[in-house]
Amino acid sequence: MSLAIGLAAGVTLAALAQAPAQQRTPDLVAARIVEEHILRRVADTLDHAVDTKNWTLARAQFADRVALDMSSLGGPRAEVAADELVAGWQRAFRGDKTSLHLRTNHLATVDSDAARMTSHGYAWNRLPEGAVAGVDGPALWEVWGQYDYRFARISGEWRITHFTFVATHDRGPRAVPAAVRPE
Repeated sequence: MSLAIGLAAGVTLAALAQAPAQQRTPDLVAARIVEEHILRRVADTLDHAVDTKNWTLARAQFADRVALDMSSLGGPRAEVAADELVAGWQRAFRGDKTSLHLRTNHLATVDSDAARMTSHGYAWNRLPEGAVAGVDGPALWEVWGQYDYRFARISGEWRITHFTFVATHDRGPRAVPAAVRPE
C-alpha cells in the first residue's frame, strides 16, 4: 500500500499503533508519521501566529466553531465562533505585549477524519513597564500545563475543533494573564 493510498483509505493511526509488528508496513508507518507531523504543524502554526500577531494565520488553523476551555486560567469554557475567538485574542495580545508559546511531548491519534493531540506546554507573557499596577518594571508571567487539541479534516485540511489548556504551574503577577485573556 502506498502512502497516498493509506491516507486516502483513512488508515487509522490508533489501529496502526495497536497492530502486531508484522502488520506495521513501512507505508503504514510513514502514513502515521505524516499525519502526526501535520497535526503538530497546525498547532505550531497557531502558536507562531499568536506570538507574531498574525491573526489571519491564527484563524486559518480553526474550524468555524471551536469548543474552547481555558477555565484553568479563568477564561471561558464554551463553544465559540473561531472569528470571535481570534478577535478576542487580537484584543488581548495587544501591540505592547510579547509572548512565546511552546509545546512538546505530543501524543496524537487519528481515526479517519478526526484526530486528537495532547502536549505539554509553556507560555511566556510580558507586558511593558507600567502596564500592570503595582509591578515595578516589566510584568512577566509564565505558565506550564497541558494542551488538548481535537481536529477534523475539513476539505482535506486538518482544522482545530477543540482547544483546551489546563494550567499546572504558573509564576509571576496574576494581573498579566487577566490583562491578556480574551473577552
